[in-house]
Amino acid sequence: MTETLADTAAGPLEHPMPRAAGCPFDPPPALMALQTDSPISRVRIWDGTSPWLITRHDHLRTLLGDPRVSADPTRPGYPHRTAGMKASDQARQTFLTMDDPEHARLRRMVTAPFAVKKVEALRPSVQKIVDDLIDGMLAGPKPVDLVEAFALPVPSLVICELLGVPYEDHDLFQRNTKVVVRRTSTSEEVLAAQRELADYLDDLLTVKRARPADDLLSVLATERVATGEMTQRHAAETGVLLLAAGHETTANMIALGTLALLRNPDQLALLRDAEDPKTVAGAVEELLRYLNITHSGRRRVALEDIEVGGEVIRAGDGIIFANDIANRDPEAFPEPDRLDISRDARRHVAFGYGVHQCLGQPLARLELQVVYSTLYSRIPTLALATGFDQVEFKHDGIVYGVYELPVTW
Repeated sequence: MTETLADTAAGPLEHPMPRAAGCPFDPPPALMALQTDSPISRVRIWDGTSPWLITRHDHLRTLLGDPRVSADPTRPGYPHRTAGMKASDQARQTFLTMDDPEHARLRRMVTAPFAVKKVEALRPSVQKIVDDLIDGMLAGPKPVDLVEAFALPVPSLVICELLGVPYEDHDLFQRNTKVVVRRTSTSEEVLAAQRELADYLDDLLTVKRARPADDLLSVLATERVATGEMTQRHAAETGVLLLAAGHETTANMIALGTLALLRNPDQLALLRDAEDPKTVAGAVEELLRYLNITHSGRRRVALEDIEVGGEVIRAGDGIIFANDIANRDPEAFPEPDRLDISRDARRHVAFGYGVHQCLGQPLARLELQVVYSTLYSRIPTLALATGFDQVEFKHDGIVYGVYELPVTW
């Protein structure tokens, strides 16, 4: 079982750890020190337990690919992110928090629209969404908040089209998603937000079952729920997962990536002047590696004793995979703290690793490629409209980013 602080002599470090003032793109210094001095070590989390923290790139990939490591948050020892997330995890489960074979069975039901070829077919419509939003920005007043005007609408419009969710309801799902991913939300607030989202999608599935369209919710309603392969409530909760993950993460990557590029004008110039799509695709991978917005780590629990890196993780021990610092591992990426869009960063673990690797990564890549290849070329004078030290970062979220990004041109 996961031991508590009382079981240790000196007591492990607190997790999550604070970032250094003035270095908002870099992982916390204490995390960087752990990777060098004690790459597999115990940390203390909010509930007083002390799961293992994995910080090296090779250790992370080894363990996330090990079937003796479980993603099931209902197992004793699982290191929940917050009290709110614990309540949420125990109240509902999706394929994301299941182990095989049930994980694979349910995941297959929603995989088809996220296949690379299917996603690539969306490129023209994603390009139109991006162009229309930029047209709107250019026609309106400036400065403008890039988050509200562009970064949030792009993935929201795309995932709404793919799922078959009316975009006019975006206030409802964006508001509730913010509550779910906020680290300070109470259990009651998280459960209420998830219930409102699931009720909304439950009602929408009923509509889709009566009047199906060419979208994923219609497929779930007519081919999975109607046949008894999945309950309607489970389909609704799966829809919540896809809707929330489909817009929140990419929106933060668009805004934070833009800020990182504005702070690295040589890299921005390389990207803006790139004519080869491979250069843009490479830039997306490097920004995913460098920024790693899922900075609270993947969570797992050991099913058996596992020896790795000279340590033995016991059955029942919680494990946190710190993918943000793993992506800065110098053994995997030379000069890891330097943003270099020309490097080969494809082995990054921003989308996780193993069977639970992010289902929506082809779609996220496509959206980011279209955004990064369009925004800075259409608005070459894009600039921050406030002091860098005035930008407020999401230190309190389980997804990292900025709350607002005032820009002008």
